[in-house]
Amino acid sequence: MSVAIEQIRAAEVKPMKGTLIVSPDKCTGCRTCELACAVSHGRQMMPARSRVRAFSLSETRHIPILCLQCDDAACVRICPVEALALDEEIGAVRVDTDRCVHCMNCVPACPFGNIYPDPSTGDIVKCDLCGGNPICAQFCPTGALRFEP
Repeated sequence: MSVAIEQIRAAEVKPMKGTLIVSPDKCTGCRTCELACAVSHGRQMMPARSRVRAFSLSETRHIPILCLQCDDAACVRICPVEALALDEEIGAVRVDTDRCVHCMNCVPACPFGNIYPDPSTGDIVKCDLCGGNPICAQFCPTGALRFEP
């Protein structure tokens, strides 16, 4: 197993409230954020399980796409069982997979397309700011993603 994967798995989570800043002009499309997220959340190197996507606009222009943690989130409002809720401590909308009934109402409710079913489990996934210390920002080599407390 590579050293980078072990570093991701061992990364310390120190929860804090802050803002995940996206700077598209700094994104090179390396997809390190996708791998870090996938390993952190799924313990596997499967980018399809990532909660962040590096979208290519052209060969030289890329943008990291992830949940905007909306103040008045449509996904939260539409959930019939309140499985989605704002975690006030870290400022992220979180999914309670035990409450979720897999109705998928939240998927089309997100105007940005940043909530979707996990391809392996069918569970709803979205960026949860890694409990308050986003791993994608820690491993982004260019600073396209950075977390500011």
